[in-house]
Amino acid sequence: MTDINSPEEQARYERGLAVMSTIDGGDAPAVMESLGDIAPALAHHIVAFGFGDIYARPQLEPKQRQLVTLGILTALGGCEPQLEVHIKTSLNVGLTPTEIVEAFTHAAGYAGFPRALNAITVAKRVFADRGLLPVTP
Repeated sequence: MTDINSPEEQARYERGLAVMSTIDGGDAPAVMESLGDIAPALAHHIVAFGFGDIYARPQLEPKQRQLVTLGILTALGGCEPQLEVHIKTSLNVGLTPTEIVEAFTHAAGYAGFPRALNAITVAKRVFADRGLLPVTP
């Protein structure tokens, strides 16, 4: 069992927080805080592993990572809350609404129309909140 309070784990967590703060749409800290009273280790690992180890890797740019993430969450289905966070993050790292819609349209061929439509529904809500509708090619 990993001691999330060890110096090594705290260093990974701090690195993850730094990466997350450069790309996040503002929702991730609230998600992590919401886990504090039930699954603090899960919150730690999301930040330490997801952002400190994986997202910090230099081989892909943040925009590329977000396209991959959008495609995977769309294909998985049932991940709409996480998809919302990552649509916001995608906008923050420079993807345009048109590129995001195109990613979901492309995913329809592989993941199916229902999952692509679910993703588009989430995107429409995020875009409306940010005053980004209508989306034009």
